[in-house]
Amino acid sequence: MKRRLSKSVWGWALYDWANSAFATTVMAGFFPVFFKMYWSHGANVNESTALLGFGNSAASLLVAITAPLMGSIADRSSGKKKFLIAFAYLGALTTASLYTVGKGEWALSIFFYMLGIVGFSGANIFYDALLPGVSTEENVDFISGLGFSLGYLGGGLLFALNVLMTLFPQSFGLPDASAAVRFSFITVAVWWGGFALFTVFWVPEDGARILPGVSPGHSVLRQYAASFRKLKNLKAASLFLLAYWCYIDGVDTIIRMAVDYGLSIGFSSTDLIVSLLVVQFIGFPAALAFGKLGQKWGVRKAIFLAIAFYMGITLWGTMITRKEEFYVLAVGIGLVQGGIQALSRSYYCRLIPKGQSGEFFGFYNMLGKFAVIIGPALVGLVSLGARSLLLPDSPTPEEITYAARVASRWGIGSILLLFLAGGILLYFVDEEKGRADAVRISAAE
Repeated sequence: MKRRLSKSVWGWALYDWANSAFATTVMAGFFPVFFKMYWSHGANVNESTALLGFGNSAASLLVAITAPLMGSIADRSSGKKKFLIAFAYLGALTTASLYTVGKGEWALSIFFYMLGIVGFSGANIFYDALLPGVSTEENVDFISGLGFSLGYLGGGLLFALNVLMTLFPQSFGLPDASAAVRFSFITVAVWWGGFALFTVFWVPEDGARILPGVSPGHSVLRQYAASFRKLKNLKAASLFLLAYWCYIDGVDTIIRMAVDYGLSIGFSSTDLIVSLLVVQFIGFPAALAFGKLGQKWGVRKAIFLAIAFYMGITLWGTMITRKEEFYVLAVGIGLVQGGIQALSRSYYCRLIPKGQSGEFFGFYNMLGKFAVIIGPALVGLVSLGARSLLLPDSPTPEEITYAARVASRWGIGSILLLFLAGGILLYFVDEEKGRADAVRISAAE
């Protein structure tokens, strides 16, 4: 008879249910649409794409440069859960603040959005670091997949409600669709902050890891430097992080820029929102299935499968012209998005020393955020550069529209390089040696 999952596992997984509302309704859904059509009113499509990409990159940079230090502090002060909650409520409050931003106020909207990303991404450092404490080596792939699966379902349910609000605003007591979009930011904040309480009350805090005779505050900066030295001795973990840096860049860039790309090549916002819902509800069972696939077939092989699938999706995405094709694209993304995220996290758990998850997941999230710095900026720069190359002197309106759409395809196509690099680096990761190195360093502490 199979054992039931513990309350701590459910409490951990339900945080993904909570914060995925921000990832779906805000990052992937309404913010790109509202930013392009309302807050950046008057800018051309390529300029607004660049503004959105640079805003994503700046917020990610702030989290990335502090992630390992925050993880080290949390390990030594028994504070992973405390840090998670602090960042989560920062994100929830600044998301609610988007409700107050008026038309054309793109700078203020980017400011609140960046703080929301800081809260979302910062909390995820400590959420990931709590995974080893609620799982075993035998079930870590499944539990990691469970978290992403609940995230897709929870985020999808609230997003579906928010979409209904925009389609039938009067039924919800709202004057129009714009008011419904603005009110949706408040619903995300309430959902995120409310369901995070399960994590607060059900997930135990890991014990602090204090070196004899050294206080946590005195040793933090020393530990920050020591962490880099440890990574030099964890060659498999280091190489995996480089691979992850590349391919997760492609994944996250598609998440954050897909709606903007669809708008740039001429699809309606309604078609794109429906596509996002397709991703959410297919991602729910698919993430669970990938967790099982990792257990049965091997985690590394399953990640390779997802990378190959993403390369095909990206290539095909540069050629689509009809909304039906965009829906098929959404189905493909939904099949692998949660799986590659969940299995990357559980695979990394096997390569790091026990008792140091905050510190090493700080590096994991740092590289993930540095990757997102490159991806959206790459899409924005390639899009702007291609547009300038394609536009003739004194272009007609038709030539401007054509150049904008072709440039957007070039921009999204540049992501292929990131998946290719990630797959090549992952091929050279030696998992058995990585496990042995992690045990050795853990024993030496």
